[in-house]
Amino acid sequence: MVKIGQIELGSFPLLLAPMEDVSDPPFRAVCKSNGADLMYSEFISSEGLIRDAIKSRAKLDIFEYERPVGIQIFGGDEEPLAMAAQIVEAVNPDLLDINFGCPVKKVTCKGAGAGILKDIPKMVKLTAAVVKATRLPVTVKTRLGWDDDSKNIEEVAERLQDVGIQALTIHGRTRTQMYKGTADWTLIGKVKNNPRIHIPVFGNGDITIPEQALDARERYGVDGVMIGRAAIGYPWIFREIKHFMATGEHLPPPTVEERVAICKEHLQKSVAWKGSVVGVLEMRRHYTNYLKGLPHIKDFRARLVTASAQDAIEAILDEVVFHYRDYLFERSATLPTIQDVLSSGAQATGCNVYG
Repeated sequence: MVKIGQIELGSFPLLLAPMEDVSDPPFRAVCKSNGADLMYSEFISSEGLIRDAIKSRAKLDIFEYERPVGIQIFGGDEEPLAMAAQIVEAVNPDLLDINFGCPVKKVTCKGAGAGILKDIPKMVKLTAAVVKATRLPVTVKTRLGWDDDSKNIEEVAERLQDVGIQALTIHGRTRTQMYKGTADWTLIGKVKNNPRIHIPVFGNGDITIPEQALDARERYGVDGVMIGRAAIGYPWIFREIKHFMATGEHLPPPTVEERVAICKEHLQKSVAWKGSVVGVLEMRRHYTNYLKGLPHIKDFRARLVTASAQDAIEAILDEVVFHYRDYLFERSATLPTIQDVLSSGAQATGCNVYG
């Protein structure tokens, strides 16, 4: 049983990654219903929380059906991070995560996110301040290092554990890689198998199919995997991984009816949480992924991203179901393990491979 503090997550939990403009409550809801074991909010600026910024505060919304759920914060200064931790504690999530992995320039240039990887003593100091400021279990998500010459994740893991974090998620790329190239799971495995490390270690990067999740467990020994881009428009990835790891067999890909049903649910929850205007607008980024693999879908997709009313969108989705009612999705003929990806040198896209 994998545990973070007193939170029990099962024998090999699947985590939904905190993704900016994606991992909001509506998206988390459809991932939860399809098997995600632990989910995180979008990352929240510590400075924004302290200033009472509306967008930052909205990201604190969590619902009982999501539990266990964590709130993720980021920042480059000790006092704002500690204050943000106290604000987060007031909304009663199950845990608090610190983002030390975001590679975006506007974050790193302020010494936050992956920017802190240039200053490990400061990273440790910031983490200790957050641990001290809250009663919540504190976890960290980070990367292997800033660049190929500073892959210091083994040292980082030990030092962060020493100041009190209760789990660590490692994205197997450096900051300079951004999301390009392939994730290096070898270093993730070294951290997990370090005899000094006794907290759960979760791996992140290039998990797009069940075989890769199994490979992560069997080859590298991680306690679970975090899935990000592969879940966008394809929340079924969680249930497919679980079924494959339990039985060695694949579930059939979701049908057109299933895809549209979940897309509608996502839309309905988006409108309920964000309102009829913003809820519709922000769903537009998801249709391409939900309908990925359907031939000649361009015209339907164009109509979906220009419609402005929920009922009109749902009517178009019903047309999709009728038009493609006999279409059968096929599984990709090639299902590589993580090792296959590393050996080939192929660039990971993070997209689902079904259809």
